[in-house]
Amino acid sequence: MGEKKKLAIVGATGYTGQELTRILAVHPSARISIMTSRQNTGEAYADLFPSFKGYDLPTLTQYDPARLRSVDLAFFCLPHAESMEAVGKAHDLGVKAVDLSADFRLRVKKVYEKWYGPHSRGDLLKKAVYGLPELYREKIKKAQLVANPGCYPTGVILGVAPLLSAGVAGPGRIIADMKSGVSGAGRKGTLALSFCEVNEAFRAYNLYAHRHGPEMEQELSAALGKKASVTFSPHLAPMNRGILGTIYLALTKKLSSSALREVLAEAYLDEPFVRVLPVGDLPCVSRVRGTNFVDLAVTASPDGKEAIVVTAIDNLVKGASGAAVQNMNLMLGLPETEGLLSPPLRP
Repeated sequence: MGEKKKLAIVGATGYTGQELTRILAVHPSARISIMTSRQNTGEAYADLFPSFKGYDLPTLTQYDPARLRSVDLAFFCLPHAESMEAVGKAHDLGVKAVDLSADFRLRVKKVYEKWYGPHSRGDLLKKAVYGLPELYREKIKKAQLVANPGCYPTGVILGVAPLLSAGVAGPGRIIADMKSGVSGAGRKGTLALSFCEVNEAFRAYNLYAHRHGPEMEQELSAALGKKASVTFSPHLAPMNRGILGTIYLALTKKLSSSALREVLAEAYLDEPFVRVLPVGDLPCVSRVRGTNFVDLAVTASPDGKEAIVVTAIDNLVKGASGAAVQNMNLMLGLPETEGLLSPPLRP
């Protein structure tokens, strides 16, 4: 075995940073050599998160882009609108980067600024590759900057894109009804995310106002070859992790569930992390918890005019950090599945 790839995690103490650490701490071809945190500089990672005791991890430091010259790739787990400057400085130094924020997912600066605010590194928007290997694998392999997808869009895009590309669905409005665990909101606590507010509760939020909507439309428009319209309704579910998607779309011709499943199965035949379930077997978030898999199923209506696609992912793994490691493997010439084949977390 050759020398391990050196990695940096910028913003290592949030949920995505912790999940990256969980995966990379046992990755056979990688070693975490830099971990940064503004609030916890100088502290040992295992002192903050005792579950990591016994692992060889560096002490937390402040972010210094010059230090990234010593690594093969850096992950950025910083808030939206803050990541762009840190990533930009690393990019200017020639550092390969996977950004887990939304700062480079949208290709049009005007669209980004409508949803997130000013963008100071618009010069990088067209250079960044959208990090869904199932759609952009060859571009990811050659990329210096990969924009890791959002968790909700991952479930929607992977569930629907092949049906649009094959011309069997669309171009009518797509309805994406999505339910996420609380970790999708990040580690920073608020009253609305406290235990008593979330436990035994289930609610919709940010209707017609969630920032992942334009990301879905961007990628589904590319799959359809024309403008795709998505009505996205996110919900907060009383669970730690996982996203279940129920996506409704019109068909262009009368098709059975079996015929639609065949379209998905053919599209994902060689994809290591996409599992197309048999007709009648519907995805469940507990089956993918802690894994990089996405489970998909499609059911046609009795009249064959519309269909429901159901998807399940772990929002912290395939929806964030697992996808980031999958992208890293591709960018560094490692086996794509390496470090990502752990069994699900049960119960």
